[in-house]
Amino acid sequence: MNFVYANEDHSTIINEKNGVVFITFPKLVKAGICHGFSTRIGGVSEGHLSSMNLSFTRGDDPEKVQENFRRIGAAIGFDAKDLVLSSQIHETEIRKVTAKDKGDGIVRETVPGIDALVTDEAGIPMYTSYADCVPLLFYDSEHHVAGMAHSGWRGTVAKIGAKFVAYIQREYGSKPENIIAAIGPSICRSCYEVGEEVAEEFKQVFLPEEIPLIMDDKGNGKYQLDLWKANELILTQAGIRKENLDITDICTCCNSDKLFSHRASHGKRGNLGCFMCL
Repeated sequence: MNFVYANEDHSTIINEKNGVVFITFPKLVKAGICHGFSTRIGGVSEGHLSSMNLSFTRGDDPEKVQENFRRIGAAIGFDAKDLVLSSQIHETEIRKVTAKDKGDGIVRETVPGIDALVTDEAGIPMYTSYADCVPLLFYDSEHHVAGMAHSGWRGTVAKIGAKFVAYIQREYGSKPENIIAAIGPSICRSCYEVGEEVAEEFKQVFLPEEIPLIMDDKGNGKYQLDLWKANELILTQAGIRKENLDITDICTCCNSDKLFSHRASHGKRGNLGCFMCL
């Protein structure tokens, strides 16, 4: 599988099962956590949604989307009918899920307005959706807590990653130094041009000395923004150890033939999915 890699960190693993291609992260694999990030490969959707579209809101046939969920579930190792789906609004709401939530978004309406999911119960597969935004994955091995957060530029400015760490500290007694985390496939610095308005938001919440690490000023009010580095700073400042953090080497926009990218497709695309299950 010929992905274009943004660096040589080897921080992702490409997997294939029954024709379904998905991505995992070495540190979470070593911890034994069922997880995965989908690609476009191995589904039944057609056209600009081909083929593993995992969204019911992009104009796809719902039966095809259901079949795609079944296929990705079988490949990663969970039952799709038990999935709990988030309904993301680019904010920082975190939802604790339990066995009674199984099927939310798959067999019944999901709860709207959630950008992060977390559980300490086994057998509850969770899903968050992407097409350039940053997936953040977390696992506390001591308290057996797993969760994910959706971090677009707004979520990154709001430091949803740090809020997630604080949430599981408060709710489960997690210690940041015991958390294994991953920053998943998303748009890279070279592909992500933003304007002055977005850049100013980052200048308000990051220190002056951090700005060159996360943004290049191209002039004329244009900047190249690094959401990977921004989220790395957020997570390490929240107490996650660098040695417990996998940072993606795969850009969705650079690999738009294999991954859905909002920017590369000008919005004509399906959705990718990130999954975790204890």
